[in-house]
Amino acid sequence: MTAEAEVRARLVARLGELESRAGRIESQLTQPMSADSEEQAIQIENEDTLAAEDAMVLKEMASVRAALGRLDQGHYGECLSCGEPISAARLALMPTATLCADCM
Repeated sequence: MTAEAEVRARLVARLGELESRAGRIESQLTQPMSADSEEQAIQIENEDTLAAEDAMVLKEMASVRAALGRLDQGHYGECLSCGEPISAARLALMPTATLCADCM
């Protein structure tokens, strides 16, 4: 398997994980409220936390999709600021990185 194919496989797998997680969050957010007012207060707090988590998941999904797009266009691993290559070590840690260490 080529390095590009390995990166693509990692990104696709991560996207699948994120989509599953987003689905679980959406399911929890659409559950009806309890009739008990104390329970409702707890549910509202939980919904706020879930909504924040959902926003983070959606943001990461967008980053993964953008990285897959850069792969498709042949620009994966290029810094969006200076155009220089992003280090392999940085991409290994953060496959969705868009900036090299110098431009960060």
